[in-house]
Amino acid sequence: MRALVVFPALLAACTTGPLNPYQAADRCEQRARAAQGPTGEVRIGIGSGGRSGVGADIGITDDFIRGRDPQAVYESCVYRNTGEAPVRQPNLR
Repeated sequence: MRALVVFPALLAACTTGPLNPYQAADRCEQRARAAQGPTGEVRIGIGSGGRSGVGADIGITDDFIRGRDPQAVYESCVYRNTGEAPVRQPNLR
């Protein structure tokens, strides 16, 4: 009987509702920045014992490949997540 009571509570905890406008702006701003061009990171390091490490990550989004305007990516993302227009302009730097 306890399992029947706990399961709905766990399920309710995992369910997320729509984002508030400020959360959506932050999340969508990241997506719009990625639409501007490839993103990347290069790592070089030397660890104890003289071991060295080199690594790189490159990211290219489908928004960039399709040539979508970052501002349009931002606005459509916010609307899709909140059902409302953005509450602020994105910082795309």
